[in-house]
Amino acid sequence: MNVDEFHRRLRELYLPPPGRFTLVDVPEIRFAAIDGRGDPAGGECAEAVKWLFAVVHLLKPQVRARMGKNFVLPPLECLCWADAQEDLLQGRREKWRWRAMVACIDWITPEEFEHAVARVEQTRGAAPRTLRLENLHEGRCVQTLHVGDYGTLGALCGRLYRGYLSEHNLKPNGHYHEIYLNDPARTAPAKRRTVIRQPVI
Repeated sequence: MNVDEFHRRLRELYLPPPGRFTLVDVPEIRFAAIDGRGDPAGGECAEAVKWLFAVVHLLKPQVRARMGKNFVLPPLECLCWADAQEDLLQGRREKWRWRAMVACIDWITPEEFEHAVARVEQTRGAAPRTLRLENLHEGRCVQTLHVGDYGTLGALCGRLYRGYLSEHNLKPNGHYHEIYLNDPARTAPAKRRTVIRQPVI
């Protein structure tokens, strides 16, 4: 697809209308990813995020050379799950597992990625063991845009899992997914925008 088509597709996937759930077909996307355990707001995930953006930043010149000045760094994304589904729904974050991710254009080669990782290791030390390129195909998903403090996401998830899905005869078919459209360090809590997404069948 050309650059205009690419950005139109991104708006559909990453800017759903706020306040209501919509269905979307998410294609296979390549991510730089790191896995971890415990509260995603904790130090382990924060370190993973630094690693991801350090690597992706080094890939930016190759991407911009093909896409032009329209290219901007993708947002941070996070998959969350738990061995017991109720631990996820009840917000027992210490029992969660997570996968921090940043989308990569699919023509970034594994060799280019490994070269960027090696450059970051020169200043940050050994890379996290699970750092990798990985393709994710979520397919049919329900998603919405949440505007506000991250602390109020729980109520929205309750509406999704205990309301919308059952009312529309849908079942989860993959990990709960959050996409953070703002940098929380630079955005007031009331203005933070988060896409929540759930693959379904």
